[in-house]
Amino acid sequence: MRAMRAERPGPADSSPLRPVELPMPVPQRGQIRVRVGWCGVCLTDLHVVEADLPWRGPVVPGHQVVGTVDACGPAASRFGEGDAVGVAWLWSTCGSCAHCAAGRENLCEQARFCGYDVHGGYAEFLVVPEEFAYALPPEARGPDAPPLLCSGIIGYRALKLCGVRPGGRLGIFGFGASAHVTIQVAVHRGCQVYVFSRGQSHRRLAEELGAVWTGLAEETPPAKLDAAIVFAPSGPVVREALRLLDRGGTVTVAGIHLSPIPELDYRAHLYYERCVRSVANNTREDGRELLALAAEIPIKTRTRVFPLEAANEALSAVKHSRIDGAAVLEMASA
Repeated sequence: MRAMRAERPGPADSSPLRPVELPMPVPQRGQIRVRVGWCGVCLTDLHVVEADLPWRGPVVPGHQVVGTVDACGPAASRFGEGDAVGVAWLWSTCGSCAHCAAGRENLCEQARFCGYDVHGGYAEFLVVPEEFAYALPPEARGPDAPPLLCSGIIGYRALKLCGVRPGGRLGIFGFGASAHVTIQVAVHRGCQVYVFSRGQSHRRLAEELGAVWTGLAEETPPAKLDAAIVFAPSGPVVREALRLLDRGGTVTVAGIHLSPIPELDYRAHLYYERCVRSVANNTREDGRELLALAAEIPIKTRTRVFPLEAANEALSAVKHSRIDGAAVLEMASA
């Protein structure tokens, strides 16, 4: 099968992904094989390829997969061949540790992740435990669906953890693939959304999607924020978000990687019970809830489609914020 694999870490602009022919994966007990139709290109893929995350050896990135079941392994009966499925970042967990037992499988120390610990969706096929695949509704089966499967899920979890209430003032810092989904959920819930982004085209998109104010992180909006989500992988932005946060508010940091946060002034940034909270991975329940919301709202994603062989170009475009919305790879066989 065709795939784009990172043989060793390197800058996105150096074309670190190489086209390779790999053996067809064979689904093991409880697994299904998925014929990939489309795979989103995520900031996390960039952090994997550039080794911002610990390098774990040659890997096929990709964890926002929309495709169909191609084969079922022994004891795999949840899906039938041809069923539409999605695959996200969380590929498996132990299912028995204290975190899993408490419904916090996103914190499982034995968790494995698609496109990082195992080969992911920058390929024609992949395998996944059937319990970690998502059944996709008809409206989430095309090239606009992949962003829901990580960008959407992690943004949704960040929105839950920041604690903003319907009608509250939410700040969003960085306006890429995840933010352009999250704002639609927040607006649906009646929130006033303030968007901070360096890109003019990103700010225009935010306004189209319902932002009441847009500007730069260094600017001051007309009202204090009840909560904020930081999508930009920039530590200084966290300090700016805290500066604008009202008493008792929470800043959630939605990225898996962040540059160092500068020194904070306790009274200016943290006092009055202001809080900073990280968002780690996601649970399957997060995914199911987000997909249901996507159909209810309905969420409309903005995507730019690249052929599989242009994965390096897509990754570079994501790194330099040249995409309004999300980048998606399309398999020739889709």
